[in-house]
Amino acid sequence: MTAAQIITLLVLAGVIAGLIHGRMRSEIVALTGAAMLLITRTVRPVEVESAFASPAIIALASLFVIVYALELSGLLGLLIRHAVSLCRRFGAIGVWALIVLAGALSAFVNNTPIVVLTAPVISEVAQSLSLPAKRFLIPLSYATILGGSCTLIGTSTNLLVNDMARNAGQPAFSLFEITPVALSIALAGGIYLLLFAKTLLRGVSDGAMAPPLPHRAEEASGDDPALFPTKRRFKPLAGITALVVFIMVILIAALQIAPIAAAAFAGAVLLVVTGTIRAEEAYRGLRPEVLLLIAGMVVIGLALELTGLAQLATNLMVAGVRSTGPFTALALLYGATLFLTEILSNAAVAVLLTPVAVALADNLGVSARPFLVAVMMAASAAFATPFGYQTNVLVYQLGKYSYTDFVRIGLPLNLITWMVGAYVISVFFPF
Repeated sequence: MTAAQIITLLVLAGVIAGLIHGRMRSEIVALTGAAMLLITRTVRPVEVESAFASPAIIALASLFVIVYALELSGLLGLLIRHAVSLCRRFGAIGVWALIVLAGALSAFVNNTPIVVLTAPVISEVAQSLSLPAKRFLIPLSYATILGGSCTLIGTSTNLLVNDMARNAGQPAFSLFEITPVALSIALAGGIYLLLFAKTLLRGVSDGAMAPPLPHRAEEASGDDPALFPTKRRFKPLAGITALVVFIMVILIAALQIAPIAAAAFAGAVLLVVTGTIRAEEAYRGLRPEVLLLIAGMVVIGLALELTGLAQLATNLMVAGVRSTGPFTALALLYGATLFLTEILSNAAVAVLLTPVAVALADNLGVSARPFLVAVMMAASAAFATPFGYQTNVLVYQLGKYSYTDFVRIGLPLNLITWMVGAYVISVFFPF
């Protein structure tokens, strides 16, 4: 191994250890790793600059501002309150309908504010119907995770994989290209939750709800709960303006009139210029901890690619699966991504495995598209631990679950989404 490869491997091991240990904020761990690579000249300054100015970072930052404008206007809260009033009439079916609505919204809106706004409401509705709230809070988190995978902008993971794949010479994904796959996985997951959540969570005591978010959950999720109070006064003009801008961004991206980064950036600037959201509020909604984590991990991903470590890992994987065919390779990649995302952040996993996905497809002589979709789907599928995804952290604290509650209901969901995901990806994205 070359000196650059050894340094990159040591930095990667240190970053992974830091992320698993969890005592230091994840974005600081990632930025420290990027700094070490820069100081040792493993990567060049120009490559670090490109990571911080990538289209994925621009798109995410802009979308965060637009969604925060929607939330500040009170529109999200108003929609949820109206949905609640309808759901009360239908008992448990109404609560499940609200969970489905939250999952659908997550395809277009960051799922953290959705869960923060919806979880206390679901608890209140469930208790008013003499139903245990804990039966519904974990499914709420899982539904928003599954829903977030349904579009390119539903989760930062999809945008990040798309950005890295394009840098590797692959064509960019369109806004709804992955939707058939993600909807199939979400449908399978939804059926499982509807049929088995009640049984698997039976016997879990329904203790008092925690007030929104202790410090521990805030650090783990990277979100300030003060940004998402459960009730805001509805401002019609601001709400309509933010909604129109958001819809225009979606249409422009879907019709491929302009890239999602350009459309979202223009939309965010327009909201600030029109006074729909003040500049100070826009800065508050940027969620820099998420953007810095992604930028830091992109630098590490570049080092893996530039030093040849990604190709080396791929060669080892190919040696084991060459005789079994591309479908087995796809299933193994999906499973590896699924496992890693339970112990690392989804951004870290996406950065680590996207170059492997492209190189694996090249070595097998097949399209990289199905392998990239597998990373997108599996990197967001953290169901078996409360700390694998930020919305799991939220409901873990709010509902006072135990760690084993997530293992009991989330591990079978991991296996179901793995099997369904590998199959439907091969159907919609042939090799």
